[in-house]
Amino acid sequence: MKAHLNGTVIAEADEADLVKIEGNWYFPPASVKREFLQESPTPYTCPWKGECQYYSVVSGDDVLADRAWAYPTPYPTAIERVGRDFSGYVAFWKEVEVTA
Repeated sequence: MKAHLNGTVIAEADEADLVKIEGNWYFPPASVKREFLQESPTPYTCPWKGECQYYSVVSGDDVLADRAWAYPTPYPTAIERVGRDFSGYVAFWKEVEVTA
């Protein structure tokens, strides 16, 4: 599967390596090209997953705020609920398309 923006692949991994949570595909940390992400100061804590780290996605001169996120240290109960450790896995939103 690939996460891409305007033809640029930002993350790529086998579907078996991804985790799907609430309709979003989460990519393993090693599969994400970090040069396209900038940490965002936007705060958020999910009631069941824990503290979230948002990222802005950078494409050329465009910076798309908060289009990616991860849970660096999800709650142990979230890992149990999902059935897999998704610490640091990155999901994408809006203009960043995820395709097979």
